[in-house]
Amino acid sequence: MKVITYIIAMLLGMHTYAQGPLKVSPNQRYLVKADGTAFFWLGDTAWELFHRLNREQATQYLSNRAEKGFTVIQAVALAELDGLNTPNPYGDKPLLNNDPNTPNDAYFKHVDFIVDKASELGLFIGLLPTWGDKVFKDRWGVGPEIFNPENAKIYGQWIGARYKDRKNIVWILGGDRNPRNEQDIAVWRAMAAGITEGIGGANNGLMTFHPQPNDLQDAGSAKWFHNDAWLDFNMFQTGHCRENNVWDRIQVAYKKTPIKPVLDGETIYEDHPVCFNAKDLGTSSAYDVRKHAYLNVFAGACGHTYGCHDIWQMYDKTREPINGPHMTWQEAMDLPGASQMKFLRRLIESRPMLDRIPDQSLITNARAEHDRVQATRGKDYLMVYSSQGRPFTVNLAKISGKTLALTWYNPRNGEVKAGDKVPNVGSKTFTPPGNGYGQDWVLILDDSSKGYKAPQ
Repeated sequence: MKVITYIIAMLLGMHTYAQGPLKVSPNQRYLVKADGTAFFWLGDTAWELFHRLNREQATQYLSNRAEKGFTVIQAVALAELDGLNTPNPYGDKPLLNNDPNTPNDAYFKHVDFIVDKASELGLFIGLLPTWGDKVFKDRWGVGPEIFNPENAKIYGQWIGARYKDRKNIVWILGGDRNPRNEQDIAVWRAMAAGITEGIGGANNGLMTFHPQPNDLQDAGSAKWFHNDAWLDFNMFQTGHCRENNVWDRIQVAYKKTPIKPVLDGETIYEDHPVCFNAKDLGTSSAYDVRKHAYLNVFAGACGHTYGCHDIWQMYDKTREPINGPHMTWQEAMDLPGASQMKFLRRLIESRPMLDRIPDQSLITNARAEHDRVQATRGKDYLMVYSSQGRPFTVNLAKISGKTLALTWYNPRNGEVKAGDKVPNVGSKTFTPPGNGYGQDWVLILDDSSKGYKAPQ
């Protein structure tokens, strides 16, 4: 069965990584596979995956995400929703007596199964050893607070050693909590040190930190850990409002030294009450999540994490919903925004990824939040995202080529519209094929001598 699954995944283009842990690219901007080829992080937040789904359900979910082109699934071992005291579908709790020194092997065998199933399907697991409420409960969450620096290191060593031979793991600390003080910081550093020891050294796996939203200048995880050797790339959370200057947040982290890749690990979820206020603002749409994805990536992110309100909590009708979801996780798997994420991945992977940079000097009218225009380029191609299809002016001659091949790319369905070649001199105004709310478009200009193919 494993062989059949692998062959199907290869035929569908789902097997996305060479066996071996991910690494940071030589220019420190992106992630690469074990063989050095570029890796695009297209994540999904399945925080309650290990806790709430049985093996058949987990296989259904992972297969759906692999088919849709996702590359990373972010999930939590010690989950948020009473993850210590409410057992998994097989009646197992993760810890004996809620003691990090005594993990329950039966519970983690279920985690093993899901990690291995993800590997069969070509998926990485962004593994959170614990949700942050087990360190700091804050205003919500049931905890209990069980970690201190001493047992955090022991638990880190244990979980690192358990998964050191699984090469499809990326470690994510933090779990939606910002450290309050030096004690909290010491807990996370101790856990990171334990994981590093457990996996046999920093070269055997990447690690990052998932915070709550914080101030723009704090740049997510960089506020506390940017200079820590264990933090391989920065992650932040922009939260669940429509307008939050995601491009500025990416850029603050992007410009920090030492250089590290940056990623938005939790942005506006599809089908989520906007700013937790569905009465006045409604719920988020495919366009909301799509716009954040393109703005993040074009601003310099090494990938993007999608999320869905019904899926992060693996909601079904036997449970009390969190903040009012109205469909089950099975129904939500095929929401349009989730299906459209693959078009972003196809676009970015269709051109050389590792020399791509954000470059707003390409355009003269970036506009405000609601109809933002964002630009990025490589050495011989450029792309401009217009979030509402508004015309924009491009300053040419910033990439190679005497003439440029023009293509319009539709983020809603992946369709392309070829245009006439453009002389690579001066500046030129471009008008997308459509405009208005939800009518986003990407302009692609290529050095015509390169013969790049349309994204597919």
